[in-house]
Amino acid sequence: MELLSPSALSPLLPPPPPPCSSSLQHHSRISFSPSRIGASSSSSTSQEIQHTHTSNPKVVVTRERGKNFKLMDALFAMIFPFSNCELRQIYGSNGTFFAVAELGINCLEFPLIQHAQGPDFDRLASVLSAETAFDWIIITSPEAGSVFLEAWKAAGTPSVRVGVVGAGTASIFDNLIQSSKHSLNVAFAPSKATGKVLASELPKDGNRRCTVLYPASVKASNEIEEGLSSRGFQVMRLNTYTTVVVDHVDQIVLEKALSVPVVAVASPSAVQAWVNLISKPDSWSNSVACIGETTASAAKRLGLRNVYFPAQPGLDGWVGSILEALRAHDSF
Repeated sequence: MELLSPSALSPLLPPPPPPCSSSLQHHSRISFSPSRIGASSSSSTSQEIQHTHTSNPKVVVTRERGKNFKLMDALFAMIFPFSNCELRQIYGSNGTFFAVAELGINCLEFPLIQHAQGPDFDRLASVLSAETAFDWIIITSPEAGSVFLEAWKAAGTPSVRVGVVGAGTASIFDNLIQSSKHSLNVAFAPSKATGKVLASELPKDGNRRCTVLYPASVKASNEIEEGLSSRGFQVMRLNTYTTVVVDHVDQIVLEKALSVPVVAVASPSAVQAWVNLISKPDSWSNSVACIGETTASAAKRLGLRNVYFPAQPGLDGWVGSILEALRAHDSF
């Protein structure tokens, strides 16, 4: 199912009181460009959303515990692009808290997966320390990026050129790049955030042999290395991490999650974990909002019916699919 265009979405907010300036009326629809409200930090805003407004959640967020804040922040910021002044006019001094409650986009954090070291984890630092440098390091997920950075620092921060699958993965390197002058160059992202497109578009330096290091999940397919190899790249894949089901599920929280209109998932592993918990996919009629087509395909294959995903993978598209699913449930 393709992402609903922003222009097709109905206004989210109740009619505001008379504004002090005419600009207020232009903010009554969904905006898909990120924005911030006031000086709240990302973590504090997310914690406010998570801990203050879970009495009537509309979205279940399922990434590893502590790694759902970015999605929760994005839901908050993209659906409510108002300034502090405008917030006070509409909602009074409580601003950010009350705004989220009024809109009803409350999140329930219910981690389905966790990450663990892969069999090649210990090899990564030694490979990066070797005298022979790679032309490209390919990073295809935030977790792969975090694991890579740990090994890269252990290897003495050698000069590397990095290709990422999309903006979400690239953001893992933002703080490093902004705060230091280490020789890590994020030099490529494909026109579409998928492994297949990355493999077809990664720049190749003429006809000479071009080498690629691909730190990957144990569960990742062979699509990237096969695509690159077919173009003449020499690829070394290291399975540096894996994704496993969480050790324990709180049954009370599970019962609550089962009644929430939309479950947001970011990997086939998360979809599988959810299906294992609900036991009978055909009897569960709520929606799944997937980060991209690969995850959506897994959801459909496992019997889930109301599956939403963006045409362009990534955080912004994921938020759009969540909003589309909520709208289908009349949850605005």
